[in-house]
Amino acid sequence: MGEFSLTHILLLAILGLIFFGPSRLPQLGQGLGKAIRGFKQGLNEIDVDPKDIQDHKQVNHTSQQATQSQKQTETQNS
Repeated sequence: MGEFSLTHILLLAILGLIFFGPSRLPQLGQGLGKAIRGFKQGLNEIDVDPKDIQDHKQVNHTSQQATQSQKQTETQNS
């Protein structure tokens, strides 16, 4: 279960021909190929450097401290 056999692939091909017709299938395949290619290129463009992650954590920590300080100031002024 969960595996594609030759029967499954043939059934999908026949259903594709019935629903989309022989003239439309190449266009659908081309669109799917472009979408997959674009997705892979997007994944390859993501460049995460451990130093960038550490910098982000430091900025986030500083931001949290500033928020807490602001809340304390507002409480004292009320």
